[in-house]
Amino acid sequence: MKGLMMDAPLLISGLLQFAADYHGDTEVVAREIEGDIHRYTYRDANARAKRMAQALRKLGMKEGDRIGTLAWNTFRHFEMFYAAPGAGMVLHTVNPRLFPDQLVYIINHAEDRLLFIDALTAPIVEAIAPRLTTVEGYVMLCARDRMPATKLANVRCYEDLIAPETDAGFAWPSFDERSASTICYTSGTTGDPKGVVYTHRAAVLQTMVASSFDFLPGHMEGVREVMLPMAPMFHGNAWNMPFSGPYTGSKLVFPGRNYEPDKLYELFESEKVTITAGVPSFWLILLDWLGREGKKFSTLRTSLSSGSAPPRAMVEKLKHEYGVDYVQAWGMTEALACSMPSLRPGSTELSEKEKFDRRMVSGRACFGTALRIVDDEEKELPHDGRTAGHLRVKGPWVAAGYFKRDDGLDAQGWLITGDMATIDPMGHISLTDRSKDVIKSGGEWISSIQLEDAALAHPDVLQAAVVAIPHEKWQERPLLLIVRKKGASVDAKTLLDFMRPKIASWWMPDAVEFLDEFPMTGTGKVQKNALRARYKDFKVES
Repeated sequence: MKGLMMDAPLLISGLLQFAADYHGDTEVVAREIEGDIHRYTYRDANARAKRMAQALRKLGMKEGDRIGTLAWNTFRHFEMFYAAPGAGMVLHTVNPRLFPDQLVYIINHAEDRLLFIDALTAPIVEAIAPRLTTVEGYVMLCARDRMPATKLANVRCYEDLIAPETDAGFAWPSFDERSASTICYTSGTTGDPKGVVYTHRAAVLQTMVASSFDFLPGHMEGVREVMLPMAPMFHGNAWNMPFSGPYTGSKLVFPGRNYEPDKLYELFESEKVTITAGVPSFWLILLDWLGREGKKFSTLRTSLSSGSAPPRAMVEKLKHEYGVDYVQAWGMTEALACSMPSLRPGSTELSEKEKFDRRMVSGRACFGTALRIVDDEEKELPHDGRTAGHLRVKGPWVAAGYFKRDDGLDAQGWLITGDMATIDPMGHISLTDRSKDVIKSGGEWISSIQLEDAALAHPDVLQAAVVAIPHEKWQERPLLLIVRKKGASVDAKTLLDFMRPKIASWWMPDAVEFLDEFPMTGTGKVQKNALRARYKDFKVES
């Protein structure tokens, strides 16, 4: 027997249309590439996105065609998140921080027909344009009076394209909710970048889960949240904030290109931001600046984190000194919003230490996704909070594979995440390492994450990374790499003595090296593959 419910597709365009209809006066604020601040409303954004959808059709773009963007977090880029998918095309957000060869590979592999770029990414595209085999033209995300000089052929101005269009009488089209909506490629740290193809259905379901009352802590009825994604739009759809903002009627604030601490802080304060999202490296730099400048937050309540594990000292400092709850969810490009970052119901009676213990895990199980851990032979391991294994995940918004590839899933159809983790009986996920980062010493595993956390607790340490170095007897041993804070002078002995009480004696790094800076991925994570390559022949001085 079938139910008697209407069958309407879940489409991304419905999110912005809802915001325009019922939160039409709510602001969307963005810093322009040139530095000035642009303001308009969801009603304005919806109308402009509809006009661009029509412009794309006039350019000959069809359903399923890929529309690429090499751009930063600006309001026109936000509009593209609706204009292209809303018209049945597929938005491909490309990370401009990648190497030229990777950019060429990604754009050609996705078969992008158009590239939307800005004044800062135009020189990057100029250098690779002769190697782009499918791109037919370029669109500058700017007004006519800000069109930069460029060597690119067939370049159009965004505002010129939408000028003759009107949203009057235009309705977002309806089509299969399982159609592709956006594509985001992985960072390519272990080979060629891999394309993750999201569907409209998955994006809407993720948005609904991430907007539920128990996902982020502290929301009060009737309060309008102000969301600022520090995560770039090319990093997992800015963690879906361009979708969850309209869904919840929250004000959205985009930082443009400038991620300098003073510019981020200016937006946090001037726009009264309550919720932000970004990887720990953003916060390590921002906290260092806040401390030196003596600044505090007046409205910021919560920061969502994912990806790299944050140092406990940073999480505690944010709460105790700045009043900000730093909460973690487990996720990756292939599996956004796959755990809940908030404390589970019944946690109010926990001590402060116990609450911070919970904050340090990568979220807890949420409805819609299934989690498991397995050993090297693919045997399922217990959820006892102690046994570590390879983390696997399934769910309706988890990637079923990669674009034009046949890998990514295990024999049982679970996504291979590359993470090592424990899961406790209450569903808390604790990452112990990336599979490629774990250090195998004498047949036992050493967690680079826990070593880094111990080092980052020292007040003179800005960044820490641990990589394996070869050892004749123990196979591998840990090498600790450090970037000191500005003006700090901590030495290796002092740092190791500081760490000694916090970790097992046999986990102690064999050596410490100090660097001026770490190589970083395009999504703000330490590029450990580059560090491993640099120190693969490192010998400890006897």
